[in-house]
Formats: sequence, structure tokens, C-alpha cells
Amino acid sequence: MEFRYAISLVLEAHLPFVREYSKEDDVNHSGEEERFFEYVSETLLPLLDVLNRLENDHVHFRLGLVISPVLCHMLCDEHLQKKYLAFLDKQIAFGEREIQRTSGNSGTNKLAKIYYDQMADRRFLYTEKYERNLLKAFDTYKRRGKIEILGSCATNAFLPFLDHNPESLQAQMEIPASIFRRHFGSCSQGFWMPCLGWTPAIEPYLKAYNYSYTIVDSRGLLLGSPAPQNGCFTPARTQDGIYILARDHYAMREIENISVNNLYRNNNRDIGYELPKKDVSQFQSAEGGRSRTGYKYWSRHHTANSIVNPAGSASANEISRAGGSAIYDSQAAENKALEQSKIFLEKTAARLEESAKYLQDAPISLIANNADNFGRFWHEGWRFVESLFRTAAEYKDLKFVCPGEYIFRQGLSSLQAVTPEFSSGCVNGYAETWLDVSNDWIYRHLYRAMERMTELAERFPDDTGLKERALNQAAREILLAQSSDWPALLYNQDSTEFARNKAENSLRNFTTIYEALGSNYISTEWLTTLERRHNIFPNINYRVFRRKK
Repeated sequence: MEFRYAISLVLEAHLPFVREYSKEDDVNHSGEEERFFEYVSETLLPLLDVLNRLENDHVHFRLGLVISPVLCHMLCDEHLQKKYLAFLDKQIAFGEREIQRTSGNSGTNKLAKIYYDQMADRRFLYTEKYERNLLKAFDTYKRRGKIEILGSCATNAFLPFLDHNPESLQAQMEIPASIFRRHFGSCSQGFWMPCLGWTPAIEPYLKAYNYSYTIVDSRGLLLGSPAPQNGCFTPARTQDGIYILARDHYAMREIENISVNNLYRNNNRDIGYELPKKDVSQFQSAEGGRSRTGYKYWSRHHTANSIVNPAGSASANEISRAGGSAIYDSQAAENKALEQSKIFLEKTAARLEESAKYLQDAPISLIANNADNFGRFWHEGWRFVESLFRTAAEYKDLKFVCPGEYIFRQGLSSLQAVTPEFSSGCVNGYAETWLDVSNDWIYRHLYRAMERMTELAERFPDDTGLKERALNQAAREILLAQSSDWPALLYNQDSTEFARNKAENSLRNFTTIYEALGSNYISTEWLTTLERRHNIFPNINYRVFRRKK
């Protein structure tokens, strides 16, 4: 494949472990499980739709995809699958009533019909076309060479905070290997560091687990030692031979600005929070609070005080832009996404073309983003992405490529040796998100538990039966406690009670197992219940936490 410059789109698909288990309840869901349902409906299924349309129209596309082991597990969990289908059924039934309720208002009624059709289509696609196995659908594109599946760590841990504990680092990197083999045959030679968290201590582990390249934030490469001669436009390599790609800061910033256009749908404003509670009683969460219905009638151009009339009609203030409120116009929003994608591609190509004048190798713009930033958070985002691929076909010298495809096209021996600076892809580029007054309490307990996990693995190297089950569960609890999701949610003040409970419960569960093994008494009933609740990594082997000899 010949090109003078390239763009590589890398999407990270990840959610915190939100599964709640109740054997008797396959219908009611927690507020956090709703995140999973929305993720499937508004991020993963639309992404597959885009890939299907592009392939059917013979449009060239390539992208990198990271599907975290946690999300892999939840997508295959039968309990969550049943709950998701029950949620879709409630959305469809609610849609029938919404179409009738909004019959007096053409704007909201049109949207209600669109959403109703979408819910029905999603149920058909999920059950019939994909047979509840979205991972298999993504694997199909991987086998065709259209997408590249990058590896990642077990529970989205912020790896720089584990670099003092080799046993935890090796567990985070070794456990996912079997998961990727099961679902994708293998993953690529690229490794995705959650939150783009880089520290030089990770490098030996990348090499040990046969990863050839990784991605860092632009800050990490630009502040590396020595400074990269080509900036972020071409890869570098570390002293140990790991290839480094940096994401394009300017492209990321531009996409952030594009996604907040006032014409786009306000994804945070759902009719489930605005109608009388009796009209949305089926959408109450397991905790008794309201939850989202998926029926969203307002653009980002809105005021918090304007509400939908329960009778179905809209007041003048509701549809008046002068009042700062506007009903969502889906066609206008889609047109804006298409227009902005062409402008974005034109600007990116111009930057690459200018840089190509000074570089020997083809420059690249690497756009690494969370997948839900194009779906769950930006409703029109997938139209934007689809338009990027279609528009790129009109460019002679520009191609979309997978990151590994680009890396191994280079003259690798000529790449500059650079040691990237400690960095991340979040607030201010360092570790502020995971270490401030809101979440620093986690680490003194977590680090002590990590030491104890290694102690258990060393003390009970060959145990079987109930003890082995307990030790494996202890390993699961440590991995869940290491997730960067909990401190991030606390920092962002998002679902803080849920995040605190998840971190505390995992640490408490581990301590209970540790003390039970010390006293040589384990409650079989308690352990069985915990195995059902935190059932992630069913084939885990606690011995992965033993010290390497």
C-alpha cells in the first residue's frame, strides 16, 4: 500500500466492571449496569454498522481496536446479556407509548419514531445477526485485515502505579493472553497502556510478553530523552527496541471542539428524567432512582428549565432558540457531522503534507480515543468517523492504516532511540486523575494487599480444592482493586458511591480471604456467593502472582 502520509484511528473499548448478580432478578438493573447497556446500544452496535456499510460499499478502511478484558468478559456474560435484552424490550414498549404521547408535536413525534425503530433494529441485530456475540463480529473484521486488535492489561490498571511490584505487573499482562486467544486467536504486537500511562519501568514487560510497539501521549514523546527529531509525526524506538507511536494532540483537540456543536444531540438529557415518575416507572433502577429510556429530544442548545409537556405538545419556549432551547434536528446534526469531518480531514491532511516535505518517511497522525466518545457521548460521532473513511478515498496520497501496519512499513533500524517521559493521556498529562485528595486513600490499602497476594502465592504454591478456589478469588479481588476506573470516577465525581464501594469491597474481600487462609477456615457459602458476584477471569491461576525465580 503506497501513501505519502497516513492517519491511524485507534479506539479503546472499555467499561468498568459493573456486573451485579442476583439469581432471581434478570430484569431490574443497577444504574451502573445501564452504562453497559448504553455502551452496547450506542457505541458497539453503531460501530459495527459503520464497518458493515463501509465494507458493503467497498470503501477502504483500517483502524486499531482495543477491547479490554473486562469488557470482553461482560459482553460474554449470560446474566448481563439477559438483562440487556430485557432493557431493550422495555425501551421498545416505552417507545410505543411515546409515539402516542407525542402525537401532538411533530418534532418530538418524529424523533420518537426514529428511536423506536432503532431499538427494534438493535434487538434484531444483537439476537439474530450477531447471535449475542459481538466479539465474534469484530474478530471477523480482524481476520479480514480490516482492524487490528491491540493487547491490553487485565483490569485497566494505571500501570505506572504498579511498577514497584513486578508480580502485579506480570499478572496484569499475562492474564489477558488467554482471553485474547479465546476470542481473537491472538492480538497484534501492539500493546495499549490504559490511559496511555507510560513509565520506562514498563518497557521490559512489553518485551517479555512479545509486544513490539505501544502508544504514548504526545507529551511523553516530545519530552523524551533525547528530544525526538521528527516530533510526533513518525515513530521512535526505545533503547530495548520497543517502537513508540504518539497520538496527535492537535487532532484530538479539534475532535473535542467539534463534538460539542450546539446542533448535536444532548446525550445527557433523557425524557426518563423529565416525565412524571409514574410514566417511567419501568425505568427505575434497582436502587429506586430514575434511569435513562434512550429517548432524547433535545439538542445541546438547551436550557435546564425547559421540559417536555407530558401531554405531548411543546410550549413556545421549548422550541424557541431565542429561549436557548431547541428540539434535536437529527438531519441537521448529521449534515453538520459530515461537513465537519471533511474540514477535519482537510486540515489534518494539510498538516501531514507540510510535514512530509521535511521527513524521509511518511508522516502519520495517530488519533487514539475512547470509542464511547464517538457514540455514547457524541451521538453523531460514528457518522463523523464513517465520513472520514469515505472522504479519505478521494485523497490520492492519504491512507488510513492500522498502527502496526504503519510501524512495520518503516525503516525500523533508522528510527531514533528515545526514552519517553512519564506521562498519561488524561488531565494535565501526568497522574493527577488517579492521585489526589479524592482517591489517595486507596493506595495504602492496595499496596499492602498486593504484597500479601504475593505472600499467599508463595505460601500456598500447590493447593487444590477449596483453598485453591479461595486463592483464585483473592487474585480476582486484587485485580479488580487495581482498576484505574475507581480512582478516576472518584476524581471526576461520577458515581462516587459506586466507585468507593467497588474499591472498598474488593480490598475487604481480599482481606477476608487472607485472614481465612491464615486461620485455616473458609466459609464455602460466602466464597461461592463471592465467586458468582465477581466472576471475572474464570480460568485465573493465582500462581501468576508468584515471584519469578
